[in-house]
Amino acid sequence: MRSLLARFGDRALRAILRRVREHSALDPRTSPATKLAIAALHDKWRTRARNGEHLPPGLGLGARIFSQFEEDGLLIYLDAVLELEHRTFVDVGAADGINSNCANLALNMGWHGLFIDGNSALIARGRKYYEEHPDTQLWPPVFVEAFITRENVNQLIRDAGFSGPIGVMSIDIDGNDYWVWEAVNAVDPAIVIIETHIEFGMRNIVVPYDAQHVYPGKHPDYFSASPVAIVRLAERKGYRLVGANRYGFNLIFVKRGLH
Repeated sequence: MRSLLARFGDRALRAILRRVREHSALDPRTSPATKLAIAALHDKWRTRARNGEHLPPGLGLGARIFSQFEEDGLLIYLDAVLELEHRTFVDVGAADGINSNCANLALNMGWHGLFIDGNSALIARGRKYYEEHPDTQLWPPVFVEAFITRENVNQLIRDAGFSGPIGVMSIDIDGNDYWVWEAVNAVDPAIVIIETHIEFGMRNIVVPYDAQHVYPGKHPDYFSASPVAIVRLAERKGYRLVGANRYGFNLIFVKRGLH
């Protein structure tokens, strides 16, 4: 019996090690070198902030690891200088949760969180990825398949087990982003990243709410809200604008009172 258990244990261990090697070989974004570089950068910004040293203008150095553009680096910077207490996230409109503003938080920084999207194939792919990845397989993020509206967003979040203060909320649903953020009260994020429609320029424009909207919809150039409108909403909800990605369509807000 002992020899049988030993052989079984050896096979299980070899399978785990093989999976770790496969992920390491296929995905350098979560390699030990990447994690060490992130930790060093995080420590650098935190130390400089604590010592009252000069910090770079804007949000420091952006970097793309999993995010579409440089949002990963901006979040590393903000987490470091703000010393965020709650290391949880909610990603609304997450697609597969892999090419996401929150993936680096989960895979390289030890955060836990929630990915919500209406595409069943993308949700299945993301759930499989995180359940098999050695960095998250013991406690993978939660995936919820649902079409997101302002009427259901809070219930979806609560039913998934999230409420109260969190670290980051990302909203990217190509349409009702403004209305969904306006409705959110289930969680209280320290940082909000939300997509805007920069084609509206500096005008205060909010496209009327349409619970059935799916991009591109009937009018592909007329959806979502302008940066000006999003900033005004943020101010009403108690947030200040601290930056954006280089193209300006992902605005980043920090809750007032955090420094």
